[in-house]
Amino acid sequence: MIQKGSTLPEADFSQLKNGEMTNPKTNDLFGGKRVLLFAVPGAFTPTCSHAHLPGYVALADKIKAKGIDSIVCLAVNDAFVMDAWGKAHNADAIEMIGDGSAEFTKAIGLDMDTSVFGGIRSLRYAMIVNDCRVEMLNIEDPGRFEVSDAETMLKAL
Repeated sequence: MIQKGSTLPEADFSQLKNGEMTNPKTNDLFGGKRVLLFAVPGAFTPTCSHAHLPGYVALADKIKAKGIDSIVCLAVNDAFVMDAWGKAHNADAIEMIGDGSAEFTKAIGLDMDTSVFGGIRSLRYAMIVNDCRVEMLNIEDPGRFEVSDAETMLKAL
């Protein structure tokens, strides 16, 4: 499992930008900048839609004012779902990234098997990444939402 001080593994992601499919790599998203990455078990799921993403939408400007170059939301969903979910929540200030094959999520050891409702998904977490290196990492215990929310991360900055 990834830890504070670890370097993020190279992976391919999917993202819709201006209606076009793009496939940014780890270095494209995290290289040479300070990024707040938060991951959710799935787009349009209850806690993710009612609290996690909306918190970051509401506090994006304050978070960026603390020296964060970009905020990235990741889920084991495809780029189309992530784009639709971002639009549904007016998440213009947040990069909505799909890890459809869970390549990145598995590589950092933060995957979970939810075969009953969705297959491999991401654990809920938030991290500060500085030039591809993990500066801070908050992983939620299963079924919890206490340490990866926007308010907690803002206070930590």
